[in-house]
Amino acid sequence: MDTKKIRKLFFDFFKAKKHEIVDSAPITIKNDPSLMFTNAGMNQFKNIFLGDEIPKCKRIANTQKCLRVSGKHNDLEEVGIDKYHHTMFEMLGNWSFGDYFKENAIQWAWDLLINVYKLDEKRLYVSIFGGDKKDNLEKDIESYNVWNKIVDDVKIIDGSKKDNFWEMGETGPCGPCSEIHIDLRSENEIKKIPTRNLINKDHSEVIEIWNLVFIEFNRLSNGKLVLLPNKHVDTGMGLERLAMAIKGLKSTYDIDLFDSIIKSLSKESNYNYGKNSKIDIAFRVIVDHIRAIVFTISDGEIPSNNKSGYVIRRILRRAVRYGFSTLNIKKPFLHKLAKTVISEYGDVFDNLINQQDFIVKVILEEEKTFLKTLDKGLSMILNIKNEAINENKTISGKVAFDLYDTYGFPYDLTDLIAKENNLSVDEDEFKIQLELQRNRSRNVSKIIKEDWTIISQEGNCEFAGYEKLSSKSKILKYRKTIDKELTSYHVVFNITPFYSESGGQVGDTGHLIYDGKKIEILNTIKENDLIIHQMNELPLNLNDFYKLEVNAFRRSLISNNHSATHLLHAALQKILGNHVIQKGSLVNDKALRFDFSHFTKISDTEIQDIQNLVNEKIRKNIEVKILENMPIEKAKKMDAMALFGEKYGRNVRVVIIDNQYSIELCGGTHVSCTSEIGTFKVISESSISSGIRRIEALTSVEAENYTTNESNEIKELKSILKTGDVLSAVNSLLLKNKKLDEEILGLSKIKKNNLKDDLKKNILIKNDINILINEFDDESLDMIKKIGFELKNEFKNLIFLATTKHNSKPSILLLISEDLVNKFNLDSRIIINDLSVYIEGGGGGQQFFSTAGGKNIDGLSKVISIGKKMILQKVSV
Repeated sequence: MDTKKIRKLFFDFFKAKKHEIVDSAPITIKNDPSLMFTNAGMNQFKNIFLGDEIPKCKRIANTQKCLRVSGKHNDLEEVGIDKYHHTMFEMLGNWSFGDYFKENAIQWAWDLLINVYKLDEKRLYVSIFGGDKKDNLEKDIESYNVWNKIVDDVKIIDGSKKDNFWEMGETGPCGPCSEIHIDLRSENEIKKIPTRNLINKDHSEVIEIWNLVFIEFNRLSNGKLVLLPNKHVDTGMGLERLAMAIKGLKSTYDIDLFDSIIKSLSKESNYNYGKNSKIDIAFRVIVDHIRAIVFTISDGEIPSNNKSGYVIRRILRRAVRYGFSTLNIKKPFLHKLAKTVISEYGDVFDNLINQQDFIVKVILEEEKTFLKTLDKGLSMILNIKNEAINENKTISGKVAFDLYDTYGFPYDLTDLIAKENNLSVDEDEFKIQLELQRNRSRNVSKIIKEDWTIISQEGNCEFAGYEKLSSKSKILKYRKTIDKELTSYHVVFNITPFYSESGGQVGDTGHLIYDGKKIEILNTIKENDLIIHQMNELPLNLNDFYKLEVNAFRRSLISNNHSATHLLHAALQKILGNHVIQKGSLVNDKALRFDFSHFTKISDTEIQDIQNLVNEKIRKNIEVKILENMPIEKAKKMDAMALFGEKYGRNVRVVIIDNQYSIELCGGTHVSCTSEIGTFKVISESSISSGIRRIEALTSVEAENYTTNESNEIKELKSILKTGDVLSAVNSLLLKNKKLDEEILGLSKIKKNNLKDDLKKNILIKNDINILINEFDDESLDMIKKIGFELKNEFKNLIFLATTKHNSKPSILLLISEDLVNKFNLDSRIIINDLSVYIEGGGGGQQFFSTAGGKNIDGLSKVISIGKKMILQKVSV
């Protein structure tokens, strides 16, 4: 039975139990500050569990893409070491929202495993929550009683809070869980050690395959558990582990999903899987990580240096590192494996096929960049391994951290190279430096959110802002927040006209009005689909009705920019090609920013064509049609453009600007006709990462202001240049400046040659070593550097130490011929750092050439005298 059939049987089973089969949510999470990635099937239903959203269907099932690489649930370090952990995996799950509970969930799970998947009942054991005194929770007797009707008492194990109480994060929906475990060991091994003794003991062949979670509580920020409005079922069964169990295999990496990926890696590396334990670890890391990389990029997360993007970059670099150091692959290879992953999964997740070219190109560019980093890091670490070690042959943890933090050089690779050279790395010091950095980051971004105070439980928060900009509303709940010692409030109303920040569009601002008073609403954000209004104060009577009023002019400017992004998106596809896919946007009242997939710089002619096309659509005064609650399948048949990485329900909102031009799924606010946008002006185009370009543009009032300012600047230039032909005048000035630069360069060359000739007369020759030490009065460091390298080419075995106080700032330069560097084990960086103390500064460079700057000019004389002694001592002359 292959994985395709396993998925189908799961869906068929739960369809028969009246479950609706829904699509996987994106692997990247938006509008939930507590999570970066979907780490469990329940994430997309968090609002339902909390009672903030009414489910459209009470029974559903799906296969969910999950990623566990950060936060509480982090499997990254285990991947590769054992044979069953993964960063990315598929989670088969079924849910009940206030419908069936423990008895049905348990009975159906057992029925599916035994009667459909035909697992050996003798090898299955179950665990239940055994209670927890700290949380004042009793043993889950209800689950025990259900299981005891199915299996012998000896097969039911009481589990700890750690193992049998599911929590998605530090706060949020949670509850006891019952796990089903399977023993894949041989009969002889089972006789030696009973299965129940190995449950939840991290044994590679006694593993959990299905977790039945019974969501009953909400964990508050103070640690307290409170009952949820309804009881829910949330089950999760890893497809990879289930396939391994059905086939009786010893590793998830042996199932059919990995066959083609492993074969592709064998082809790239010339190694075979299953022959050598060290090689096997590298194989498992790489084939696991490439899946995670492909799926996250397909859902809209690009490797970067920020938050979730950095996590993906780290995973990618970890895979490259294993290929580089263990499999000896010195060129890009992951992008080739990506094609295999897409081929393997394309029939289940069709957005992979649609984005194959983009995914492959992004990975390739990331690989190229990191391989350069690896080369640079390897060069640096080999240079410092002799100089940065103490008597214990230990490379300092600070050096290792600098390599990691500045150059992206992984600690484990630094450690590996150190071991290969019979050295060690001070890991404790590295961890201290890393924790200091993390603390700095936490302190910058830390926001304290108190628990919600419930005012009313009548209804849910309803958005009414498409039709009107004011409403009569009452408070449902609020909480206090503290950000950098500033206190504010998050408030949820039963109905609101305020659009919450999402889909790239910023949140509305405006006022809460009551009794002739106004409280400013500073922003509107979304958290787990909940609309939250940010305010600096609360009204006196929290049980009143209030008037909520959106800043109408600001909303109109935002709508102008949002509609313009739709026009821009369509124009980019028509001018550049259908490969253009939106990868991010920012729409506010001042400007619009649009990120999209494209691998080359856009020419000025193309920019003009794009701008002209958008403005043509604006002038045509096209009606913007919005179709609410359209079935998503019908929208797809209209070729409506969906954004990868966004979560869509069964019914969607479709925005149409000319049926032949732009049809998109969008929840944002828009103009009623394109002429309201006024005009469209591109102000910049740039690259922001591998394969991602960015266009920034203005519309309406801001575009008019921009054009007016440009016109005024041209008028001013005409006045200054005293001509109507600014272009000719500027070209004439540039030509004159070029001639003056050439004259200055010629004079500078003469001066440099004269200085060099004078220096040659002062060279001190000792044992075939040419030593030149000179204190310049006010020459630029660039001039001295040119002189130094010319002297280096003219004289063998040269050491050139120079100082200058150019522009009243002290500087030092040291150049050493490579032959002397190797012969006497010299390093200009170490010498110049010792000398820079006297000018109260610091510097760096390469082994053979370094510079330093400082503050204390008076220290230059000491640099010369002490530098001369130091050099003579080091070369023993």
